[in-house]
Amino acid sequence: MNEQFLNRMQTMIPDEFEAFMASLDQDLYKALRINTKKVDPDRFPEPGLLGKPSPFADHSWYVDRPLGLDPYHICGLFYLQEPSASGVVGLLDVQKDDLVLDLCAAPGSKTTQIAQKLESGMLVCNEIDAKRAQALLSNLERMGVVNFALTNSESGPLCAAFENCFDKVLVDAPCSGEGMLKKHAIVAQTWSMDNILMCAARQKEIVSNAVRALKGGGVLVYSTCTYAKEENEEVVAWILERFPEMELVDCGAAFGRPGLKTPGMDASKVRRVFPMDGGEGQFMAKFVKKGDASNTPALLKNEKPNATERAFLREQVEGDFSFFHHSKEKLFRMEHAFLDFGKLKVVRQGVLVGEMKKNRFEPAHAFYMAADTMDRLKNKVSCGLCEMDAYMHGEQIRIEGEPGFVGVCFDGYPFGFGKSDGHRINNKIPKGMRLLPKSHVRMDGEEQQ
Repeated sequence: MNEQFLNRMQTMIPDEFEAFMASLDQDLYKALRINTKKVDPDRFPEPGLLGKPSPFADHSWYVDRPLGLDPYHICGLFYLQEPSASGVVGLLDVQKDDLVLDLCAAPGSKTTQIAQKLESGMLVCNEIDAKRAQALLSNLERMGVVNFALTNSESGPLCAAFENCFDKVLVDAPCSGEGMLKKHAIVAQTWSMDNILMCAARQKEIVSNAVRALKGGGVLVYSTCTYAKEENEEVVAWILERFPEMELVDCGAAFGRPGLKTPGMDASKVRRVFPMDGGEGQFMAKFVKKGDASNTPALLKNEKPNATERAFLREQVEGDFSFFHHSKEKLFRMEHAFLDFGKLKVVRQGVLVGEMKKNRFEPAHAFYMAADTMDRLKNKVSCGLCEMDAYMHGEQIRIEGEPGFVGVCFDGYPFGFGKSDGHRINNKIPKGMRLLPKSHVRMDGEEQQ
């Protein structure tokens, strides 16, 4: 462990330094957050997994085991999230019809948490790294998010294009990651003051752009997973000095503890979490933008599906969807009007329904995973754990049924789709989402049907 880092921590929390050091030898805190878009928390099918309720967020519980291969995780019924990280989104006070920007979004824990709170509103989530953006997209699809746009952009151009547009903005800033020492050993190995100062400079640049995108009266939440004062309280003080229109308000959180005393800001209004508080390292601050300046983002014209696409939708789901957009041969849909991003790079906007291929329509995995499609599917089959495991490895499974495209479900929850010939289902799980040969669906206890 870096001696300079330890000396800084001892100065920061002298009375709790021994407890902090002891916490580094303890297991990483783990929690799951139930996806309320797919399941009622009171009817969560595996209550035996849930430990103590987390103090950081609703519908979140501590867990004591890895659950990435749990069948309900694969179906998108829950997200595995470090407990204290889940406390950030509550500060945004997201309303169901808000337009929200998550400016540094991957891998998606807070992004999908925001999406759970939206109904008629929309989420724009941005990730500057293209590879991480794809990981984020995978999580958005698994959790069934519908009203979203995923952009792959520098924060400056994106925020300039949507000046004064967003009701809520989250800056979960890239940081030195001191709070993730137990999860990522490289954090300790590469720790340096130079890196901390570099991160602080980058954080100020991102926040400057975020302020521009926030409308008057809107809420901005700034968070990191580091202990470094230079990236936390000192950034808050800099924001208040640089942007007089930004007011620091009390987080209103019952968890964690106040921040460190810092000139230019009220440390009692921000929140810190140390491992002694029941979670890994986290910092958060909440701002309100004074004034009433606001803009309405430009929208794309709503497009109608073609005859082949309409026939597919009538065959597959009950009821209608509201908004559609075509990009080349692909069809997308949402329950919010599509935004016009101009020349900005958009990885995905809305649910990918599928695409036209040689005058036929080939549906997409995302269509069957969408939370508002799940209960409206006309054509679906149910399989047990062994069949689910085989299917997640790319194999065909034998299930009798009507020929055609079908949602493939476990316990009534879709985890993919296939094409049935009446006896067997041809596997349509995207190759990148299939399990590796030595990975298997968790099968504790008897097989569930």
